[in-house]
Amino acid sequence: MESVKPSAVTPSKSKLARTFAKVLHVRAVTGIAPVDGLNNVKGDADLKSEGNIIKEDEELQKRKASEALLAKAFASISTVKASYAQLQHAQSPYDPDVIQAADQLIVSEFKTLSELKQCFFKKQFDPSPDRAILQAKLKELESVNKTFEITGEKLESQARLKESEIIFLQEKLEETNKQSRSIEKRLNQSGSLSVLDNLHISGLSPNHFLTVLRHTVRSIRNFVKLLVNEMRSADWDIDASVNAIIEQNVVYWKEDHKCFAIESFVCREMFDSFNFPNFSLPNESLPDKNKRQLFFGRFNELKPVKAMEFLSGKPRSPFAKFCRIKFLRLVHPKMEASFFGNVNQRNMLNGGEFPDTNFFTSFAEMAKRVWLLHCLAFSFEPQASIFQVEKGCRFSDVYMESVSENDEEMAVESEPRVAFTVVPGFRIGKTLIQCQVYLSQVMLVQCMALLVGTHPSAAMVQ
Repeated sequence: MESVKPSAVTPSKSKLARTFAKVLHVRAVTGIAPVDGLNNVKGDADLKSEGNIIKEDEELQKRKASEALLAKAFASISTVKASYAQLQHAQSPYDPDVIQAADQLIVSEFKTLSELKQCFFKKQFDPSPDRAILQAKLKELESVNKTFEITGEKLESQARLKESEIIFLQEKLEETNKQSRSIEKRLNQSGSLSVLDNLHISGLSPNHFLTVLRHTVRSIRNFVKLLVNEMRSADWDIDASVNAIIEQNVVYWKEDHKCFAIESFVCREMFDSFNFPNFSLPNESLPDKNKRQLFFGRFNELKPVKAMEFLSGKPRSPFAKFCRIKFLRLVHPKMEASFFGNVNQRNMLNGGEFPDTNFFTSFAEMAKRVWLLHCLAFSFEPQASIFQVEKGCRFSDVYMESVSENDEEMAVESEPRVAFTVVPGFRIGKTLIQCQVYLSQVMLVQCMALLVGTHPSAAMVQ
């Protein structure tokens, strides 16, 4: 048997080995993996993608769980707020049942908030966050709605309280208005002299005359205020007007005291010819007998009626003539034109009519008081007379009274002089009613005769 030669076998093995080695080398260089290797790489990528999805789902669930926790916390806080508002609202009027229920609900919600705090620290979240969020939002809306309802009830209660206060104040205002009207009837120029109702001529006394005089002075001062306001509206120089009225320079204690000079002018014009029975009215004659009854009858006829009503009903009466004459003398045409831009009121009076204006109405009421005082003066026996003191006279508290507090202080400290008479005085028999004067320290004119035949011991009506 022929033996195998080593040289014949080895070359073939070496060739196979070299071929296998080359294949491995080529695979290593080119990076081509066997089929099983490709399948493994694809599986790893799928696993990585699935992991990311799971991680995102976990973060979403965690965020929803946190939102659910916050929603529950806000709902509990809103409930506490609503319960506290309910508790406050139940204090007035006091409702113990509502207060107790609100207090229990507040304690319960505080416990809920404490539990939510523990859940947050322990990371114990609600397994159904979506449902928990909806329930929390519903609870919060209910609490907010309850708060609004309580606020609405509180506002309604306050509104009812305000309405009650308004009703009370309206009643108080009505009562005050009644009192004012009652006082106005007694004191105001447009009211009636009710204190002199049922007065008989046999019962006349100086006190009755003094009552009418006070009403007259009040009405004069109301008209003076109106006159000064019209002057200021028309841009008049008040100082120049006052100096023209008084015809001398007077040192006034206060700026508003200059109205006394205007009041003096009005009184001088309105009381001019007061001592004459017919007030110096033209074509006005009086009977020789029963003059007292005539004047007292005129007094009672005009006293309860407003001036404009009387003038409308009796435009040719003595009082109507008196109003025409006094207005035309008191209100200068230039003054009327400056105040109103025309002289229509003057033209109407000259034509026999009476203007229906606030200015003339105020004047007519003042004229009515002066006319009533004149009628009452001639109802006495002997008749009442009028007097005034001259400028420069030494002040005497027997015949005079000052119109300002400063005058009274000056009268005590020095020997003041009369600057001018504001309101004249009156004498009824032995009774003397003082005239009202304005005093000035710069008046050095010697006093002229005060009153012919007036005795210093004459009684004064207080």
